[in-house]
Amino acid sequence: MQHSSQNVTGMERKLSIAGGLGLLACGLRHGGVGGLLALAAGGMALYRGLTGHCELKERLCERHSGDDIARYAHMPMDSEVRSPDFRNPETGLPDSTPMGHERKPDMP
Repeated sequence: MQHSSQNVTGMERKLSIAGGLGLLACGLRHGGVGGLLALAAGGMALYRGLTGHCELKERLCERHSGDDIARYAHMPMDSEVRSPDFRNPETGLPDSTPMGHERKPDMP
């Protein structure tokens, strides 16, 4: 099965393969319910390492299109706003559009 994107690469992929093989061996050695759980986890880790794709990681790390994560890279301090750099009225300030998590003045 081939996936459109690889989200597991390098050392993470190698560790998934090694861990998966270790869990498979542990599951075969112990047997019982614990062994079955180790076999299942080992199979999933091995599959993750061999394909280079992890659906759980993809869902957890999904980025929503349109989000501007660098918006608050620099918010000017009061001393910066009053500096000679901002005396010219045409000098603009960095984007300070609210991201939605700020409390409104009327909220406790």
